[in-house]
Formats: sequence, structure tokens, C-alpha cells
Amino acid sequence: MKRALLSVSDKSNIVEFARSLAALGFEIVSTGGTYKMICDAGIGAIEIGEVTRFPEMLDGRVKTLNPYVHGGILYRRDVATHCATVKEHDIVGIDLVCVNLYPFKATIDRTDDFNEIIENIDIGGPAMVRSAAKNFQDVLIVTSTGDYDNVIEAIESGGDSFEFRRALMIKAYEHTAAYDSMIANYMNERFNDGMGAKQFIVGTKVMDTRYGENPHQKGALYEFESYFSDHFTTLKGEASFNNLGDINGAVNIAAAFGTETAVCIVKHGNPCGFALRENLLDAYTEALKCDPVSAFGGVVAVNGVVDAALAEKMSDIFLEVVIAGRITPEAQAVFAKKKRLKLFEYGSDYLRCSGDAKDFKHIEGGFIFQDADKVTDEEIAAAKQVSTRVATSQEIKDAEIAYKIAALTKSNCVVYVKNGAMVAVGMGMTSRVDAARCALKKAKEMGLDVSGSALASEAFFPFRDSIDAAAQAGVTTVIEPGGSIRDDEVIEAANEHGMALYFSGVRHFLH
Repeated sequence: MKRALLSVSDKSNIVEFARSLAALGFEIVSTGGTYKMICDAGIGAIEIGEVTRFPEMLDGRVKTLNPYVHGGILYRRDVATHCATVKEHDIVGIDLVCVNLYPFKATIDRTDDFNEIIENIDIGGPAMVRSAAKNFQDVLIVTSTGDYDNVIEAIESGGDSFEFRRALMIKAYEHTAAYDSMIANYMNERFNDGMGAKQFIVGTKVMDTRYGENPHQKGALYEFESYFSDHFTTLKGEASFNNLGDINGAVNIAAAFGTETAVCIVKHGNPCGFALRENLLDAYTEALKCDPVSAFGGVVAVNGVVDAALAEKMSDIFLEVVIAGRITPEAQAVFAKKKRLKLFEYGSDYLRCSGDAKDFKHIEGGFIFQDADKVTDEEIAAAKQVSTRVATSQEIKDAEIAYKIAALTKSNCVVYVKNGAMVAVGMGMTSRVDAARCALKKAKEMGLDVSGSALASEAFFPFRDSIDAAAQAGVTTVIEPGGSIRDDEVIEAANEHGMALYFSGVRHFLH
């Protein structure tokens, strides 16, 4: 008779799994609450103490750390000395181990009580998982409730092949590695400001992309805390590696405005159109005016619900991606005519950001890691007026829009916004003056009037030349972090030109 050891914190479907194993002739060994649940369901089981010949002790800290458990798991069935040893010591083999671990994540989400958190660090569970995974050729290791049916089917059909067992082994080590990483990261966050000697980045695979940035590179999407699984729905097409990067940029900008009707257009990671209007059709129309040439083949993020009328308007040009809070069935029918268009939604009335607390970037030989940058409404509202002139309410709103876009756009950058719509943007330049010049040049080519606009920079203007150039273009309001040794010259220039100037005090480089 084969023996299965079941000891799980997540007890979803464990009774059904135990019943199926028993029907296949497995003797069930179990622990604690799992044992009680199985017995209450009328399934015969052996309590772990009968196997270990020791009672559970130290408030449950020790119950499976025992040679009668680990010997039964780890001995190799094809090694004569192993078989002789377990026979000599009356150790019964364990052929299947089903374990998932103490709910550490749920505990730290629920409480800050360190003693309770410590008690929810699993010891015996990871040990059993690792033992079974090490001996995967002889022992099936099951760590996911989603694998129960597959395991039963494989046992019934004789399909528990070497490859099948190896796949479960890999999943088991992923399970324990992610668990230990979560604990280490938590401890470093609590006691070392999140910057410990080791940093672990763990994601769960959502899907492969056809390739990476280029066809010769492999690519895949991984998620934190089921973010994409819960919120990101594919309606049409397949998101590429590059699409996902552009979607991220477009959604971050559009979602920065809460429930306001915002539309952002992104091309190659950079915003080329943005507008706020009373309705999304007008917002898209105004956003497109900023740079319709770059918008061709771009990604459009709609902070709201795309209806058929908006879909018709969007269908006038080639767009690669539309992502929205929701896209109505009528709008999807309109978009169905566009064969190359990809559609995605978040399943809610508005777009959302995950709010990740940390940010990182790969560099050759490692990665750099930091607290994630955030732009808050309070930061803008608290910006200090340093000029004589006070901005009007519309100019303040335009400054807010420009500032949020600038903070989410590659440095060096400047953003011009007029009446709720972006009319010029310069990004990714080696100098702020060049960014301003390029933005104004592009606006002129598009026939856009920037006079009366608000200008935002994600970092301070080091000289007054950018203010002089903005005044010449007709800019009436400027918002920037301030902090230059020449701030007084910048303020003086703003006053000379009768401009409103605000310092936020917070820099938002994005490299």
C-alpha cells in the first residue's frame, strides 16, 4: 500500500483530494487541522504522532521534524542500502507529500504583532517539501491546490512520469523559495529600511510573449500578487513585450487622474497626447491633436468606458493597442473590423495602478533598487507660489496635469498643457533647454498654439533661459521642483515676464 502525507494551511479541496487518494489505495497520514477535516469527512487517516512516535510539541513548532517522516520521504527505492536501513528502523515509505505553508503573507497583512508573525513562519512544511522534491523520482510532491486533479488523473492513468514528477519538483522549490524570499524581504523592510544585504524579487508567470523587445529575444510577463490575473483582461489580440511597456506608461499617466475622464496616447514609452474633458470622445479628440503622426500605431489608455462612438473615432487611424477601464460589447464589435488592433481592459469603470512600493531596474551585473516614486495631489496643492503673479484656477489645473505627466515621462522633459490638453512635450533629452526647444518646434509643426499654457518640468531649471524661452512662446504658468542655486534668477525672470511660478520642492527624475 502506498502512503500519502497531507499537511496544508490552505485546505481548499483537500477533502476531495484525500478521498480520491484513498480510493486509489493510498493510506493517508495527516496533521492537526488537516487530519481533523479529513476524519470529519469520514475518510480514514493516521495522525502524524502515530508515525513519529512522538507527540506534537512546543505549541506545534515540532511535529514532522522526525526521521520516521523524512526517512520515509527521502530514502531511494533503487538503493539497496537505503531500503535495508528503513526496514531495519521500521520506517514506512511516504510516496506522496501534499504540503502548502503557513499563511505568512496573510499574517503580515493582518497584524503588526511580531510574535504572531514569528509563529506563522513555517519550519516543518518547507522541510517536507524540500525532502520530497529532492527525492521526486520516488515521491510525488504537491504544493498547489490547482494540481490536485492533475495528480489524481496522472496516478489513475499511469501518467506520473519522470517528466511529470520533475515539473512538480520545480514547482515545489519555487514555492519554498518564494516563501523564504517573502520572509527575508519582510524582515529587511521592518528592520533595515527595505535595503538589506540581499534583495529578492519574486514574480509569478502570467504568460509568455511572442518574443522580447526583438524577435531574437525570449520574453514573458510576471506579476506581483496576482495583479494582472485579477485586473488585466485580454479582449482581442496578444500583448507583446513592447506593448506591455507602453501600456504601463500610458496607464500610469491616465490613472494618475483618479476618476477624471482622461485619455493618454503613448508611443515607444513616451506620451504623445493627453487630454482631460467632460467626456472621453472629446478627450481622445483633443489628445490626438498633440501629435497625430506619433499616435499612428500607438497605445491609447482610456480612463473610463469605451463606447461605440469612441470606438468609431479611434478607428479612423491605425492604433496598435487600446486599454481602458472597460470596453463595451458594442465598442468591441466596432473594433473587430481592425484586424491588427489589440484590446485590453481592467474590468472596472476606471484604470488602476498596482501601487507597488518598490522599483528596480536591471543594469549589467545586477540591478538597482529603490522606493517607488509617487506624485500626490497634495504635493501639487502644496506647491509654493514664488512669483508675484498668482495663477488662475484653469492655469493651476493645467499645471497639475503638466506636472503629473512630466513626473511620469523620461528625463530631461518638459510638458506644456493648455485648457486641459497637452500641446507640447519634450522628453528624454540631454538638456532641459533642448527638451523645451524640441517641444515648441513640434507644437509649431502641428499648428498648436502654446500661448496661455502651463509648463512643467520634473526637475529644476538650472538657468533662466528656459523661462525666457517659455515666455517668448506665451507660457503664463510654470511649475517645477525648484532647488537650483540660481532659483532667484529664475524667479526674477518669471516676474519680468509676468508669469506665475510655483515650486513643488520634489524632484521626479525618470531615467
